[in-house]
Amino acid sequence: MSATSPVTADFSSPPLKRSKIVLLGDQSVGKTSLITRFMYDTFDNTYQATIGIDFLSKAMYLEDRTVRLQLWDTAGQERYRSLIPSYIRDCSVAIVVFDITNRQSFLSTSKWIDDVRSERGNDVIIVLVGNKADLSDKRQVTLEEANAKATELNIMFMETSAKAGHNVKSLFKKIAMSLVGMEKEGEAAEQQNTKIDVTSPTTNEVPDASQCNC
Repeated sequence: MSATSPVTADFSSPPLKRSKIVLLGDQSVGKTSLITRFMYDTFDNTYQATIGIDFLSKAMYLEDRTVRLQLWDTAGQERYRSLIPSYIRDCSVAIVVFDITNRQSFLSTSKWIDDVRSERGNDVIIVLVGNKADLSDKRQVTLEEANAKATELNIMFMETSAKAGHNVKSLFKKIAMSLVGMEKEGEAAEQQNTKIDVTSPTTNEVPDASQCNC
């Protein structure tokens, strides 16, 4: 009598849904630092510019499911700008980062958001992130104006500090939960379509001859 090994049970579970998240923004706003803080809970004081694109992956465990976040860290320098659209093309989330102590980086977020919209339309979650909140005494962008911009563009907004670890986990948890919300909406829509497909015709309708199953 052959018994099924319990080890094989794991293979029947569905693979983790992967969600591609692209971080965008000007040079030195802290994109890499946000990822490093989220992935390893560390912060490196020495600044090294990202060359091209870096990729990391991390699973997030939520109440009813696990989401695998694929984090794509893009270079902020102008010379890498031509690479960006191809990475935005199939992303689920775009995190557009600015430095609250650098007004120009905040103004630049408009062009980054335009890039995302031109590639993904409305089929994407966009989050505006004001980083370096630990340097609030050097602030050049107020919380109010960043909030107003996010409201106007109908996107999420959060202030973070990669250095202090402030709001970084909250940011990615909020994103993961938004992704799950979208996923559930999609599942509900699919179920609704299935129900519509299987409804039998009402009694006063005469079926088409072409639909006869004889």
